[in-house]
Amino acid sequence: MAPGNKPYTLYTASTPNGFKASIVLEELGLDYNVHAVDMSALEQKKPEFLAINPNGRIPALVDHTQGDLNVFESGAIMLYLAEQHDQNGTLLPKDVRDRAHVISWLMWQMGGLGPMQGQANHFNRYAPEKVPYAMNRYTNETDRLYNVLEKHLSEGREYLVGNRYSLADIASFSWAVGHEWSGISVDDKPHVKAWIERIKARPAVQRGLSVPASYAEVLARMKDPELAKKAVEAAQKMMVGTQAAK
Repeated sequence: MAPGNKPYTLYTASTPNGFKASIVLEELGLDYNVHAVDMSALEQKKPEFLAINPNGRIPALVDHTQGDLNVFESGAIMLYLAEQHDQNGTLLPKDVRDRAHVISWLMWQMGGLGPMQGQANHFNRYAPEKVPYAMNRYTNETDRLYNVLEKHLSEGREYLVGNRYSLADIASFSWAVGHEWSGISVDDKPHVKAWIERIKARPAVQRGLSVPASYAEVLARMKDPELAKKAVEAAQKMMVGTQAAK
């Protein structure tokens, strides 16, 4: 895990939480190494990675300018980078009220949208057996959270806080952009749908969505039945390996 000659190394994969970190790095114009973590080979459970993130999950960040300081959990990485480099308060406002609201929406995603949509993904896509109660429970709760977004955005807002793009948007967008994979429709949520497209059009977001793999490949896996089947099989294999590695 050599640092290379750049200030940061991002350990990541093409997942919503991985995108959160890479989009912030791109929005802030930072130079960084990318280490694509091979989760199918359980690289995230090896001692070298666990030394960076004891929880064995991506993303993780190493700041080589601070004696190889390790930062883990996607929300912590987003806040760390903004506090270090967002001097103008573009993504993390300086205004006390707006800053509090950005952090509130970030935690809303960390504690609500991400976990619930992740469970919807698991039971709708990856679980070895169909459990109707769990499928309905997590799909309905995820849909409820999307309705929270819809109501908030419908009240004259283009972005979640202060009508300007921030960490709050990046965090929830990184999950919302893959809503179809989770079995969630936004056809009945026009403000969420427009918000997704608005953010997706940003050049830095497009770059961030292509770390470490092309986002076109990710979309192809979502839409092509054969590629989707292979993605599910790979995820199931990883889950079996993860259980065995405990």
